Amino acid sequence: MWDLSGRKLRATEAAYDEARGSPVYTVEGTWTSRGWTEWTRGFLYGSALLHFDATGEEAFLAGGRRKTLERMALHLTHMGVHDHGFNNVSTYGALLRLMNEGRIPEDRGEREVCALALRVSGAVQARRWTRTSDGGGFIYSFNGPHSLFVDTLRSLRALALSHSLGHVLLEESDRPVSLLERLVQHALATARYAVYYGEGRDAYDVPGRVAHESIFNVNDGCYRCPSTQQGFSPFTTWTRGLAWAILGFAEELEFLANLPASDLGPVGGKGAILAVLRRALQVTADYYLANTGSDGVPYWDTGAPGLAALGAWRERPAEPFNAFEPVDSSAAAIACQGLLRYGTWLRVAGEPGGERYVDAGLAVLFRLLEEPYLSASERHQGLLLHSVYHRPNGWDHIPPGQAVPCGEASMWGDYHLREAALLAQRMLSGGVPLRFWTGKEAR
Repeated sequence: MWDLSGRKLRATEAAYDEARGSPVYTVEGTWTSRGWTEWTRGFLYGSALLHFDATGEEAFLAGGRRKTLERMALHLTHMGVHDHGFNNVSTYGALLRLMNEGRIPEDRGEREVCALALRVSGAVQARRWTRTSDGGGFIYSFNGPHSLFVDTLRSLRALALSHSLGHVLLEESDRPVSLLERLVQHALATARYAVYYGEGRDAYDVPGRVAHESIFNVNDGCYRCPSTQQGFSPFTTWTRGLAWAILGFAEELEFLANLPASDLGPVGGKGAILAVLRRALQVTADYYLANTGSDGVPYWDTGAPGLAALGAWRERPAEPFNAFEPVDSSAAAIACQGLLRYGTWLRVAGEPGGERYVDAGLAVLFRLLEEPYLSASERHQGLLLHSVYHRPNGWDHIPPGQAVPCGEASMWGDYHLREAALLAQRMLSGGVPLRFWTGKEAR
């Protein structure tokens, strides 16, 4: 896979004109952009840094570092998106992590640049804040102050690093706002409103089901209803949103569990916070495993209407070339990392069940490292095939002779396949655990 990864990155570097915007997904094997928000540029440069991390090939470090420092500053103060954890932790965060792990030489100037960038990014992300009627709040999506996206769980990495670097957000009258508090409140809001637990919340309350978007009345902070942008309906589960939940909860569980109890006392108490996140992670992970193909690769939405024509689709491997509904390999690449992290967390905590999730995560990852998912063709610039971006909008390419989108890659799918592979590589070799934080950020 890493051999193919290097070829794909070199082919993209040679062929893609970034003046067109960030590459988002492929059409007939060639990267193209899609104006919506600039949320994928960090995955491009971050992929080069991951490739260096896994292989030691210095050219990818040089390219990822140069482009991060030259081109990512604009994203540090991007006030219009909820994607800071995607763009900036994948780049500035990766460089700081590599230095803290001793993977690259200490450079005081570069350290200060990356640390300042991450301080700013976390505070800007935390400023997109809507208060809820239960006394909490959430980072609102690019749709506006009424909108909580499940995706944003992974952007909490930006707040975590900024807080770890000793930063706070200053509001009116110099009022300090704890980034840790906002991280916790957003995670708790997502667990409460975006995740279902089989408690009769509505007629479609199945344990582990996830709403892509949660809508609030901004006048009083009251929750109103589920919604979606990229799923089939508000009452079905868009599987990439489900995957974001699994990975986001797993990473934040790791991060918060590592903090002293005294840090979390003022924001609700460590035990209570971890219990909420653990519960949300458990039900979403189990729902994922019960609602994919037998190989752990999901279709794009568990309620997509064409699935009925596929019959017992859960009982056999996913079928990318079927005539009814597309699979989404990018959701599998995201989810398998969350499963690996959750299983490892359980094992380290001495709790039962860890092996099940580690085994499942590895099984999904290894499936993605085979045909028809791993792209071996020199004519295709992507690495992970059969990714889907926005099925309702019809943005994804449908090849001649096929009925649904298939055969294409996405920048986030490729990035997360690399990240999951690097995580597994370190696990299997007994190396340093791969985390967005190292505990050395504040030195």
